[in-house]
Amino acid sequence: MKITSVAAALLLITTIAAQAQKKNPNDTVTSNYQPAALFSTLPFTEKGNEFHSPNGEPGAKYWQNRVDYQLDVKLDTVAKTISGSANISYTNNSPDALQYLWLHLDQNTYKKEARSNFVTGIAAPDHTTGYQIESVSLLQNGKLSKLNYIVTDTRMQVRLPTAVTPKGGKINFVVKYHYTIPGSFGGRTDYTDTKNGKIYEIAQFYPRMCVYDDSRGWDTAPFLGSGEFYLEYGDIDYKVTLPADMIVAGSGELVNPSEVLTAKQISRLAAAKNSDKTIMIRTAAEVTDPSSRPAGKSTLTWHFKMFNTRDVAFGASKAFIWDAARVNLPEGKKSLAMSVYPVESAGNDAWGRATEYLKGSIEYFSEKWFVYPYPVAVNEAGIAGGMEYPGIVFDGITDKGKDLFWVTAHEIGHNWFPMIVGSDERRFAWMDEGLNTFIDVYASDIFNKGEYGPKRDSEYAEKGGNPADEIIPFITDPEAPSMMAQPDAISEKYRHPYTYFKPAFGLILLREQILGKDRFDYAFRNYIHKWAYKHPQPDDFFRSMENGAGEDLSWFWKGWFYNNYKLDIALIDAKYTDKDHTKGIKVTIANKELMAMPFTVEVKLKDGSKQRTYFPVETWLQQKVATINIPTTQDVESVTVDPDNALPDVNRGNNSKKF
Repeated sequence: MKITSVAAALLLITTIAAQAQKKNPNDTVTSNYQPAALFSTLPFTEKGNEFHSPNGEPGAKYWQNRVDYQLDVKLDTVAKTISGSANISYTNNSPDALQYLWLHLDQNTYKKEARSNFVTGIAAPDHTTGYQIESVSLLQNGKLSKLNYIVTDTRMQVRLPTAVTPKGGKINFVVKYHYTIPGSFGGRTDYTDTKNGKIYEIAQFYPRMCVYDDSRGWDTAPFLGSGEFYLEYGDIDYKVTLPADMIVAGSGELVNPSEVLTAKQISRLAAAKNSDKTIMIRTAAEVTDPSSRPAGKSTLTWHFKMFNTRDVAFGASKAFIWDAARVNLPEGKKSLAMSVYPVESAGNDAWGRATEYLKGSIEYFSEKWFVYPYPVAVNEAGIAGGMEYPGIVFDGITDKGKDLFWVTAHEIGHNWFPMIVGSDERRFAWMDEGLNTFIDVYASDIFNKGEYGPKRDSEYAEKGGNPADEIIPFITDPEAPSMMAQPDAISEKYRHPYTYFKPAFGLILLREQILGKDRFDYAFRNYIHKWAYKHPQPDDFFRSMENGAGEDLSWFWKGWFYNNYKLDIALIDAKYTDKDHTKGIKVTIANKELMAMPFTVEVKLKDGSKQRTYFPVETWLQQKVATINIPTTQDVESVTVDPDNALPDVNRGNNSKKF
């Protein structure tokens, strides 16, 4: 080609480009958004299979191991120790022969040399010696024989002489042990003083089987602090022996009330089972009255049973006031809500309404999502300050009013996630705290006609703050982790926003902005029912929501869960079409950051009326900038994108224009 021809060609290209730019002024908008990147197919960690179906449900060959416990423990209030025997029956439903077993010894997290002391670089000031394993024995035909074992931090491996056979093989073994109860530094398990005696919150009090699943075999992640628990299901029969002047409130049903309660207390409990109003089982005046405890014995043994559960815990004290009320469940089913607390926590502005809060939360969650499965639910006042176990929660001894309701609803909500839906808290905290925070937000709107609603993330905003605004500082923080990070790798600065708030708010966006309430609720409810008492992985949740709602949400999981993509939807221009308000207004809107969302445009007319138009996420499937004609019949006062500030838009300053 001759030089003159090249020059001519370049001139033509330049001219066309200039003309194109005149025709498409939107192309001059600066944007980081890349449609092809956000809307590329999300690579699930693996394809659906016969164990974890591609529709997000358990597959035809899904299997799960089982563990049943018989526990016999003694609480020594002088030595501050728990000593016990755990008779463990383990069923191997997997396709693999198991030559060894792994158990959690979570009390070992309090040892001076525990790995958990090295996570933050700040040494814990107080310690115990952790579990002292006295013996591990195989139980066969009524005879005990010694088993070899090793302890590694918060895990114990039991090495078997003969493998547990696959597809239904069983083994029965006994672990004898003792440990010192941590004091106020225990976090989830502790003791503390009150006016009328110590309160003991006892959890992780027996060796618990690690999960063996089809994702990684033995799940032996150590207990490091933030990552909580992942446990097998089964029946737990447990006995607690302690001084006779103490009350025990535990997971499951008390099966020997005649041995540990007075006739008056048994009668009051029977009345509570038929009462929507709270009934006192042991009053404040009776706390110091010896006749409120059975006479004649120095110690008593409380016997509880809980079926189809992954864990149990209990609270114990001679200082407990005790009240209870009936819980009304769907299809005429009933349960019993109970609260135990010291006199310091009494009063209707505080724990006097704790059972009412517990009852209301359970009734709402049961009606909305899945029926509460256990005969009893307990709210216990102590210094754990908010910790959950099947059928019992440890809430703050000084909590009152809205704070007590919020913590009660949240902690009992954990009975749905992860006590019923058995997700892995130690690896995926958002499947536990996030999903539960999501459901308890709506519980606050419902309880007593919204007495304590709307619930906000009180750690970061005053009541009435906008949740969309609350998350923005964390999304825009370049140091922030993703929600998929291991819980113990998330520093305290980011723990609450990324474990609780961001996943919960993400589900609110799905429900209220993307899918709509009906489709979301149907899919979410189906996920709970299909995975009740089973072990879902993150892919199962993502697939279940997509299939149940009929929507490819790859872009959402990618931008919100796997990444912290920012959203900035900007109103670039708005003007009358052909300068004639009867022809509508031409609105130019840009997506300026990596995330996309459906959005609403509100046009406020001169007469004060408003009209809204909803635009789906497909608006951003191919383009960074969209020009839209919105019909109008009169003069316009203003145009606003996302008028309710419902989206986590990092720059609201470019969302509106006045005419």
